[in-house]
Amino acid sequence: MRIRPLLLLCGLLAIGGTAARLQAESFNQVLAIGDQAPAWESLPGVDGQSHSLSDLKEKPVVVVVFTCASCPTAADYEERINALSRKYGGDLGTVAVVAICVNQVPEDQLPALTQRAKSMGFQFDYLYDESQKIAKAYGAVFTPEFYVLNRDRKVIYMGAMDDSTEPSKISRRYVEEAIAAAEAGLTPRTTEVVARGCLVRYARERRQKK
Repeated sequence: MRIRPLLLLCGLLAIGGTAARLQAESFNQVLAIGDQAPAWESLPGVDGQSHSLSDLKEKPVVVVVFTCASCPTAADYEERINALSRKYGGDLGTVAVVAICVNQVPEDQLPALTQRAKSMGFQFDYLYDESQKIAKAYGAVFTPEFYVLNRDRKVIYMGAMDDSTEPSKISRRYVEEAIAAAEAGLTPRTTEVVARGCLVRYARERRQKK
């Protein structure tokens, strides 16, 4: 049986397209959609308090964003994060928005973040993890990078907040779509989108000499 060249080409393109989609939708090397979200415990916040994921048990949805002050893209997203918290969060809201910074440069450490949060009027919890363990547990690569957790604290979305770094060009708001899905007990139609921004500044781990 002879295979027509056109059919063979279409088959190869289909396989390649499927592989490309799988690669694009599986960028996180640590977590997968549906995994239990790693819990943070006793992380210091810019409010002078200690914070844990378990503190948010009354919130049906939690949005976690790994971000910082030193990255221009992350700084550009601060108002969008603030607007998200104002829209869905607060004491009467159904969503907790939690920002976590793990970078160790001075402008990203807790004293500087505390001053920045005060001057910018942040409406969301902003935590600092000097150990960087929580970002590694989530497999975070970029700042900002978003994770949406449902009522069972399963990860239902991770990646970019939206589809454009320019507010005027946004056509898809992935995090808001995921929030709506979580509130309805569903999985969003888009579950992973590669985030945009600066790389998380993980500390270099030196190997022990034998």
